[in-house]
Amino acid sequence: MDSPKSIVRLTTMLFAGLATVLIGCAPRVLVRTPPPPIPFYEQPFCPGPDYIWIPGYWAYGSDGYYWVPGMWEMAPRVGWMWTPGYWGWSDGVYLWHTGYWGRHIGFYGGIDYGCGYSGVGYAGGYWRENEFYYNSAVTRVNVSVVSNTYETPVLNKRAAVAVVSYNGGDGGIASTASREELAAAQEQHLAATPLQKRHVQAASMNRDLLASQNQGQPRAELLAKQLVPRPPKANYSHPKPHAKNKPRPKKQDRQKHGDSEK
Repeated sequence: MDSPKSIVRLTTMLFAGLATVLIGCAPRVLVRTPPPPIPFYEQPFCPGPDYIWIPGYWAYGSDGYYWVPGMWEMAPRVGWMWTPGYWGWSDGVYLWHTGYWGRHIGFYGGIDYGCGYSGVGYAGGYWRENEFYYNSAVTRVNVSVVSNTYETPVLNKRAAVAVVSYNGGDGGIASTASREELAAAQEQHLAATPLQKRHVQAASMNRDLLASQNQGQPRAELLAKQLVPRPPKANYSHPKPHAKNKPRPKKQDRQKHGDSEK
C-alpha cells in the first residue's frame, strides 16, 4: 500500500497536470537531466500601470536548456495573475508544467523565482478593483510612471544567489501544493499571451541563452527584457471643441448661386 506521503505527491502531480490540460498547452516536455539553477538578476523597472511580472525560467529545446528572460506583460483580463511554470521530477524524468493566467496563483513547485515569486503566491502586488497596486519593497517601480504603490517588507526576500529550479527528485525542492493551490488549479485558466509566446520563441533562437553556451549563467543584460516606460494614465478628459459658426457667404457668392439678398 502506498504511504500517505506518496499519495500526497501523486495528488499534487495530478492537479498540476490538470492545469496543463485546462489551458490546452503544447505537448509535454520530458527531460532526463535537471535544469540549471535560477540565476539572480535585477528586475527592470515596471514600464507602466497594470503590468504583471513574468519571471525568467529555463525552457528546453532541440539544443538543450535555454533561458527565457523575465518580462513585463499586461494581464489578459483585469484581476488575473500569472502562475509561473516549473520543472517537476517524476519517475526518473523532469516534466515541465506550463504556466497560466488565472484569478488566483496556483502551485509552481515551490521554486523561488525572485521578484515576488518566492515559491508560494506572489508578494509583488495585488489587484484592487480595476487597478494593480505594486509592493515597492519587492517590485521596481518608478513613481513618476506608476502611482499605485505601497510598501510591505517581505521576510523571505531572495538573496543574490542562484537557486534550485525544479521540484522533487535528488536535490529538488521538497514542496507540495496547498489546498488553496489545488483549488486554483481547477479554476478557469488562459495560456500565455501572444507576446509571451513570441518572447519564448525569440529566446529559443538566441544561442547566447543556451545553457550549453553560457554554463547556466547568461550575461546580465540577457536575464530580463527591458521595456520602454509608457506615459502615466491621464486623469483628465479633453474638452470637446466648440462648434464654429459657418461664415455667411459673400454677396457675390450668393448672387453666383442664385440666392436672393436678405
